[in-house]
Amino acid sequence: MSIAMNAFTAAQYAPRAQDYVTSINHSTGDDLAQMEAELHGQGEARVLDLGCGGGHVSYRAAPHVAEVVACDITKSMLDVVAQTAAERGLSNIAVRQAAAEDLPFEDASFDVVLCRFTTHHWRNMEAGLREARRVLKPACRAVFVDVTAPTDRILDTHLQAFEILRDASHIRNYSVGEWLAALYRSGFAVEGITARKLRMDFPVWIARTRTSEANAKVIRSLQAAAPAAIRDHFAIAEDGSFDLDTATVMCRAA
Repeated sequence: MSIAMNAFTAAQYAPRAQDYVTSINHSTGDDLAQMEAELHGQGEARVLDLGCGGGHVSYRAAPHVAEVVACDITKSMLDVVAQTAAERGLSNIAVRQAAAEDLPFEDASFDVVLCRFTTHHWRNMEAGLREARRVLKPACRAVFVDVTAPTDRILDTHLQAFEILRDASHIRNYSVGEWLAALYRSGFAVEGITARKLRMDFPVWIARTRTSEANAKVIRSLQAAAPAAIRDHFAIAEDGSFDLDTATVMCRAA
């Protein structure tokens, strides 16, 4: 099933590569700046951008390090990343197609692993985290950024429903507690967590994934029918725009 799901995810994102290069949510943010700051003074480092998507982590990392390997399951994403890197003169970015759960790299072959807004698409989160740990050198740094799920079950249920209706390749947004436990079991020591809010403009959010009109209407219906506590938590606006919780998790290979 993992192979089939990975192929499905790749097919879902194949037509959307350019949308993710131009996405404001993906190309900007304090979390991206925090990742970049971790690379200052690491001019000899080899960096893995795991699940690179539109390549924004790679573009920010490349000026500070020796090499960045942008890895993603979707070939069209990698094609766009390679083209954009060339246009920006970032000759130290290489691309490699692979699933997070089965990385084609030697043990301890990277000085830094960076992973942003991709884990919720992995068929097997912990298998991907174990692979990230395997290819990372001992005691070296990894940074994971993703949307996080609320611990309250009804809030979590609504979030996952919004996500799967918007994008059929969505697997799960994990709570901070689930993240910490999975990282520990995968061989990482967590050194810090930064929580942030990410505002999603509803028309842009559904356009980026080319969500069907029917599914967009169902999401809006769920939002409208949700109890006040849910509307308040996600700060749902009249046009459907809302807040997501995100976490930037700083780790080292234990």
